[in-house]
Amino acid sequence: MSFGEAIASGLQNYFNFSGRAPRSEFWYFILFCVLAGIGALIPDFFLFRSLFDEGVGPFNLFASLALLVPGIAVSVRRLHDIDRTGWWYLIAFTLVGGLLLFVWTLKKGTAGRNRFGPDPLAQA
Repeated sequence: MSFGEAIASGLQNYFNFSGRAPRSEFWYFILFCVLAGIGALIPDFFLFRSLFDEGVGPFNLFASLALLVPGIAVSVRRLHDIDRTGWWYLIAFTLVGGLLLFVWTLKKGTAGRNRFGPDPLAQA
Protein backbone atom coordinates (compact mmCIF):
# COMPACT_ATOMS: atom_id res chain seq x y z
CA MET A 1 0.00 0.00 0.00
CA SER A 2 1.40 3.40 -0.95
CA PHE A 3 1.45 6.53 1.19
CA GLY A 4 -1.50 8.09 -0.63
CA GLU A 5 -3.55 4.90 -0.50
CA ALA A 6 -2.92 4.58 3.23
CA ILE A 7 -4.09 8.14 3.88
CA ALA A 8 -7.18 7.63 1.71
CA SER A 9 -7.97 4.33 3.43
CA GLY A 10 -7.48 5.80 6.90
CA LEU A 11 -9.75 8.75 6.21
CA GLN A 12 -12.38 6.73 4.30
CA ASN A 13 -12.57 4.30 7.22
CA TYR A 14 -12.87 7.15 9.75
CA PHE A 15 -15.22 5.27 12.09
CA ASN A 16 -14.54 1.73 10.84
CA PHE A 17 -13.24 -0.40 13.69
CA SER A 18 -13.74 -3.70 11.88
CA GLY A 19 -11.58 -5.40 9.31
CA ARG A 20 -7.83 -5.48 9.03
CA ALA A 21 -5.06 -2.97 8.27
CA PRO A 22 -1.64 -4.10 7.02
CA ARG A 23 1.56 -2.68 8.46
CA SER A 24 2.03 -0.32 5.53
CA GLU A 25 -1.40 1.28 6.01
CA PHE A 26 -0.83 1.71 9.73
CA TRP A 27 2.67 3.18 9.55
CA TYR A 28 1.96 5.43 6.58
CA PHE A 29 -1.11 6.78 8.37
CA ILE A 30 0.96 7.40 11.52
CA LEU A 31 3.52 9.24 9.36
CA PHE A 32 0.71 11.33 7.87
CA CYS A 33 -0.55 12.22 11.37
CA VAL A 34 2.96 13.31 12.43
CA LEU A 35 3.41 15.39 9.27
CA ALA A 36 -0.04 16.96 9.71
CA GLY A 37 0.87 17.86 13.29
CA ILE A 38 4.11 19.47 12.19
CA GLY A 39 2.26 21.29 9.40
CA ALA A 40 -0.24 22.60 11.93
CA LEU A 41 2.54 23.90 14.18
CA ILE A 42 3.78 26.30 11.49
CA PRO A 43 0.70 28.57 11.33
CA ASP A 44 0.31 28.25 15.10
CA PHE A 45 3.83 29.56 15.54
CA PHE A 46 3.42 32.53 13.20
CA LEU A 47 -0.18 33.49 13.96
CA PHE A 48 -0.56 32.56 17.61
CA ARG A 49 2.94 32.85 19.03
CA SER A 50 1.69 33.58 22.57
CA LEU A 51 -0.44 30.43 22.58
CA PHE A 52 2.36 28.46 20.92
CA ASP A 53 4.70 29.33 23.80
CA GLU A 54 2.22 27.71 26.17
CA GLY A 55 2.09 24.58 24.00
CA VAL A 56 -1.44 25.15 22.72
CA GLY A 57 -2.36 26.28 19.24
CA PRO A 58 -5.72 26.15 17.48
CA PHE A 59 -4.42 24.58 14.25
CA ASN A 60 -2.56 21.85 16.08
CA LEU A 61 -5.51 21.24 18.38
CA PHE A 62 -7.87 20.94 15.41
CA ALA A 63 -5.51 18.58 13.55
CA SER A 64 -5.05 16.42 16.65
CA LEU A 65 -8.79 16.16 17.30
CA ALA A 66 -9.58 15.51 13.61
CA LEU A 67 -7.09 12.64 13.40
CA LEU A 68 -7.77 11.11 16.82
CA VAL A 69 -10.63 8.79 15.82
CA PRO A 70 -9.13 7.56 12.53
CA GLY A 71 -5.83 6.98 14.34
CA ILE A 72 -7.53 4.78 16.91
CA ALA A 73 -9.53 3.03 14.17
CA VAL A 74 -6.45 2.17 12.10
CA SER A 75 -4.72 0.96 15.28
CA VAL A 76 -7.64 -1.34 16.09
CA ARG A 77 -7.65 -2.67 12.51
CA ARG A 78 -3.88 -3.24 12.80
CA LEU A 79 -4.48 -5.31 15.95
CA HIS A 80 -7.10 -7.27 14.03
CA ASP A 81 -4.48 -8.02 11.36
CA ILE A 82 -2.36 -9.84 13.95
CA ASP A 83 -5.49 -11.63 15.22
CA ARG A 84 -5.91 -9.62 18.41
CA THR A 85 -9.11 -7.95 19.50
CA GLY A 86 -9.25 -4.16 19.40
CA TRP A 87 -9.71 -4.01 23.15
CA TRP A 88 -5.97 -4.64 23.43
CA TYR A 89 -5.54 -1.00 22.36
CA LEU A 90 -6.38 0.00 25.93
CA ILE A 91 -3.05 -1.36 27.18
CA ALA A 92 -1.45 1.70 25.58
CA PHE A 93 -2.52 3.59 28.71
CA THR A 94 -0.24 1.49 30.91
CA LEU A 95 3.51 1.88 31.33
CA VAL A 96 4.59 -1.36 29.66
CA GLY A 97 1.53 -1.65 27.44
CA GLY A 98 2.64 1.07 25.04
CA LEU A 99 5.86 -0.81 24.35
CA LEU A 100 3.99 -4.08 23.82
CA LEU A 101 1.55 -2.38 21.48
CA PHE A 102 4.47 -0.91 19.51
CA VAL A 103 6.03 -4.38 19.13
CA TRP A 104 2.70 -5.81 17.97
CA THR A 105 2.36 -3.12 15.29
CA LEU A 106 5.70 -4.29 13.89
CA LYS A 107 4.57 -7.92 13.59
CA LYS A 108 3.62 -9.41 10.27
CA GLY A 109 -0.13 -9.88 9.93
CA THR A 110 -1.86 -13.24 9.98
CA ALA A 111 -1.51 -14.92 6.60
CA GLY A 112 -4.86 -15.71 5.03
CA ARG A 113 -8.23 -15.21 6.63
CA ASN A 114 -8.56 -14.78 10.38
CA ARG A 115 -11.59 -14.10 12.61
CA PHE A 116 -11.55 -10.41 11.62
CA GLY A 117 -11.66 -10.88 7.87
CA PRO A 118 -9.61 -11.72 4.80
CA ASP A 119 -5.94 -10.87 4.45
CA PRO A 120 -5.77 -7.28 3.13
CA LEU A 121 -2.53 -8.00 1.26
CA ALA A 122 -4.02 -11.00 -0.53
CA GLN A 123 -6.82 -8.81 -1.92
CA ALA A 124 -4.36 -6.46 -3.66
